Amino acid sequence: MHEGSKGAIAAAAGANLGIAIAKFAGFLVTGASSMLAEAIHSMADTANQGLLILGGARAARPATPEHPFGYGRDRYFWAFVVALVLFMVGGLFAVYEGVDKLRHPHEISSPAVAFAILGVAAVLESFSLRTAVRAAAPERGTMSWTRYVRRSKSPELPVVLLEDLGALFGLVFALIGLTLAVVTDEPRFDGAATLAIGLLLVVIAVILVVEMKSLLIGEAATPEQQRMIQAGIEGTPQVSGLLHMRTLHLGPDELLVAAKIELAAGLDSAAVAAAINAAEARIREAVPIARAIYLEPDIRA
Repeated sequence: MHEGSKGAIAAAAGANLGIAIAKFAGFLVTGASSMLAEAIHSMADTANQGLLILGGARAARPATPEHPFGYGRDRYFWAFVVALVLFMVGGLFAVYEGVDKLRHPHEISSPAVAFAILGVAAVLESFSLRTAVRAAAPERGTMSWTRYVRRSKSPELPVVLLEDLGALFGLVFALIGLTLAVVTDEPRFDGAATLAIGLLLVVIAVILVVEMKSLLIGEAATPEQQRMIQAGIEGTPQVSGLLHMRTLHLGPDELLVAAKIELAAGLDSAAVAAAINAAEARIREAVPIARAIYLEPDIRA
């Protein structure tokens, strides 16, 4: 895991833990269900950052005979667990709480406390989101944020980005709900805001589940990386062409490359081995994360 990812996760964990404590205190003082939903959301996010750190640590374990390609995909698995936690603990609880408060509204006391806590939470969440945005900028390049989330092979930063973005929107929903509840003296607005927060978290969780499922199943190298690998192979002396190639991410920073290549006619076994070794070196030079490379000489049909 890159240092930028670790910094973004640490910033998000610290912010969410402080926010969760403040929101729980706010709920105890005000009785606002949206504050409780936001507190549970922040606690779930804090636990999620811990899971991402755990995934990074487990993925760093060396390869074993049972897992000869290492444990890189542990990062995808724990990011998938994060999505499930966000869905079940954050989203479904908030939906339940929102529906309950719509059916059985409770009066809100000391709304000023809730507004103050929401303001502090917004500042901390904005800091966490800014840290994640800065950490993601080098990898994102010129891609749009939507494309970055969908194409990134590193799960941690997209997860933190979506969590922080969801948290900020959740705070906006809570602020609107509390404001309307105080102005109109109708506590059901607070329940509606809680329901909106829950539905937002469910949507974010579903997006993360879909993306992490794709990474867990196995994704190929990006089209640009595949072109670079092909150019490296075809630019190798004694290689006549690329016949067939498959790539697979073993983890965010490790790529498997398997290909059949056509070699120049008349090579002896030593020359064949030298040509294959040269092609492997050119692949690693073009795409450094291509660490497991298997090239098979063949004849074009």
